[in-house]
Amino acid sequence: MRTFLLTLGLLCFGFGICHAQEKTKPTKKPNILWIVAENIDHDLGCYGAKHVKTPNLDRLASAGVRFTRVFATAPVCAPSRSAFMTGMYQTTTDTHHMRSHRNDDFRLPPGVRPLTHWLQDAGYSTFNIGMILRWLVGTVKLDLNFVNEGKIFHSDNWADLKKKQPFFAMISTPEVEYDIYDRKTFQKPRVEWVGEKEHPQIARPDEVTPPPYFPDHRVAREEWARYLNSVSGLDVRVGKILDALKTDGLEDDTIVIFFADNGRLDVRGIHWCYDSGLRVPMIIRWPRNFSAPANGRAGSVNEQIVSLLDLTATTMDLAGLKRPPLMQSRIFMGPNADPPRQYAFSARDRIDETVNRIRSVRDERYRYNRNFMPEQSLAALNRYREKCFLVMPLARQLHSEGKLKGPALSLVAPRLPDEELFDTKNDPFEITNLAASKTPEHRDTLRRLRTALEVWITETGDRGQFAEPPGVVAPFEREMHDWFGTPGWYKKL
Repeated sequence: MRTFLLTLGLLCFGFGICHAQEKTKPTKKPNILWIVAENIDHDLGCYGAKHVKTPNLDRLASAGVRFTRVFATAPVCAPSRSAFMTGMYQTTTDTHHMRSHRNDDFRLPPGVRPLTHWLQDAGYSTFNIGMILRWLVGTVKLDLNFVNEGKIFHSDNWADLKKKQPFFAMISTPEVEYDIYDRKTFQKPRVEWVGEKEHPQIARPDEVTPPPYFPDHRVAREEWARYLNSVSGLDVRVGKILDALKTDGLEDDTIVIFFADNGRLDVRGIHWCYDSGLRVPMIIRWPRNFSAPANGRAGSVNEQIVSLLDLTATTMDLAGLKRPPLMQSRIFMGPNADPPRQYAFSARDRIDETVNRIRSVRDERYRYNRNFMPEQSLAALNRYREKCFLVMPLARQLHSEGKLKGPALSLVAPRLPDEELFDTKNDPFEITNLAASKTPEHRDTLRRLRTALEVWITETGDRGQFAEPPGVVAPFEREMHDWFGTPGWYKKL
């Protein structure tokens, strides 16, 4: 009996050691891949878009979750990226002006860090990928409004992913700039389309219907077709990425998150606080070797309000990290998900040489904009827009000839309304401003969203109220002139 008890005790002791070892054994962590498109709205086949061919992204959506109400915190890349790479609104951290703080000693506020630094502390290798074998799949773009925080990523080498797991990798795709940086005047549009050998030529100018705020003109239809074909080209590169992930044996351990950094590359999209400039696609696919959360079911559609800001905390949670105190980002997937947002907030400030301040809030149906500088309308000078979006000089010419009609007149209006309210359900292109509507529902909605925006501005310490010194803005004026020239109409003012 004594021998039996001794043996039993040793077995129990051994089991306890093994059990303790099991408890302390590190949990395998998923790899996380961000595929970041630039400048697109819901212009994919899986969102119902026409005249595009996006089979790779459509398959990703059928194997993952497709989100329908995701909004950037800014309608342009650098402020938006500065927000989702820190989990803090760009208006809180003083990174809200386009490409600011590149040549000064600016540092992020205490306690605010790049996402990759948190992940590196947790054992993740971090990558910003440009090439996969001979394929150019990314630009290795950072475009952050902070440059003094140390190295953001460990490497840009795809070949290192397999041996350096768990990893967090970001790939910023180059496609949707199409040929805007190589433009002649709109009177002599390009005959060939740059990238014609790469982009599937699905959209044809004589078949497409541009948004109603485009002028009814051949040039506008050509512009819209170029944009749609660049989206189809984006899908080709995404296919290369997903194929490489599978070929290298990484697919079953990698959460794939596809999204765009801001909205559509068109004359009333990028730079402007409408759905076309702020709404972005998002698809998340769970890997086989990790259990998908309840809201991660393959083929499902998620209609909750999500801010791109929420990518930060959600990515940290997927990596097993706790959200830092005071981080403004929320978790929107998994067992630790926060309550869904009621509102998504966004902001536009100086972009290049064009000073402006717009604040915006979106709920499930309505968008409210407050234009703090209404004189800075869509017609205000921005040399990038004048050179790269042929629709802009086209609208000016048609207007001078008395031929510009309908919603396209907004492109040349000298002033924006102080307030804008749009019913995106009945007016998806946000053409009809309801801010002066007498309908009780519209009046109540206006008051509610106005109040929500005012509270957000106060609670988040919005720094847009503090103007940049003229000496900061002047170099952008010179740079944009050197890059794009100054249009004749402006020289005559």
